[in-house]
Amino acid sequence: METVIDIKHLSKSFGQHEVLKDVNFSVRKGEVVCLIGSSGSGKSTLLRCINLLERPSGGEIIYEGENILDDKHDIEKYRTHLGMVFQQFNLFNNLNVLGNCIVGQQKVLKRSKQEATVKALKYLQVVGMDKYQNAKPRQLSGGQKQRVAIARALAMNPDVMLFDEPTSALDPEMVGEVLKVMRRLAAEGNTMLIVTHEMEFAKEVADRVVFMDKGVIVEEGSPDQVLVNPQHERTKEFLKRTLK
Repeated sequence: METVIDIKHLSKSFGQHEVLKDVNFSVRKGEVVCLIGSSGSGKSTLLRCINLLERPSGGEIIYEGENILDDKHDIEKYRTHLGMVFQQFNLFNNLNVLGNCIVGQQKVLKRSKQEATVKALKYLQVVGMDKYQNAKPRQLSGGQKQRVAIARALAMNPDVMLFDEPTSALDPEMVGEVLKVMRRLAAEGNTMLIVTHEMEFAKEVADRVVFMDKGVIVEEGSPDQVLVNPQHERTKEFLKRTLK
C-alpha cells in the first residue's frame, strides 16, 4: 500500500510545554486511522501539525517523497491535498450551503463556478444535504452543519481527510448521522485520519488505531489489537475509563 503521509520524529512545544515528543507514524492510501487518547494527549495538535495549522518544532512530514517542512515548499498547495473537518464546523455564515462548498474550489483550485457547483452538489448528495443547498448555516442543526463541512472538504478532492473530533460538539442524537456519513466514506476507500472519542466507531471502521498519551504514541495496531487486547497498562487504563 502506498504511503500518503509519513511522519518522522515529529515534536511540538508551546513555550516550555512539550505537547508532541518524537512521534513516528504513517498513513497509507485507502486506510482509516483513528487517533484515540485522553484530552490533552496531543491528538488534535498532531492533526493540526499535519496540515500545518500549527508549525511543528522538529521532525519531518513526508508527502510525495519530500519533507514539506523544508522552507522551499508551498504550504498552501500542500494543504489543498488535505481535507480538514473541525469540531466546530467552521462554515461561512454569510454563504449558503452550496456557496460554502464552492468558495474553496474556486479560490484555491481555480475551478470555474460551473465545475465547482457540479462537484459541490455531488458531495452534498453523498452526505445527504443536497436538498438544503440554499439554506444558511444558522438554519441547520449541528449534525447538518458537520455534514456540509464534510462535503466541503470532499469537494476539494483531497488525498487525505483529517477529522478533529467531528462529533464532539454535537448532541447525542446527531452523532449517528455524522458517523453514518463517515462509515460510507470509509467503505468507499477514502484515506482518513480521525481523532475520535467514539470507540465503537473506531472498532468498526478503523484499519488501524493509534493510542496517544502525554504526547507520545503508546500503542498502535488493528482495532482488535489495541481496543480488545491492549498490551500497555496506560492503554488498558484509558479503555477501562472510556469503554463503559
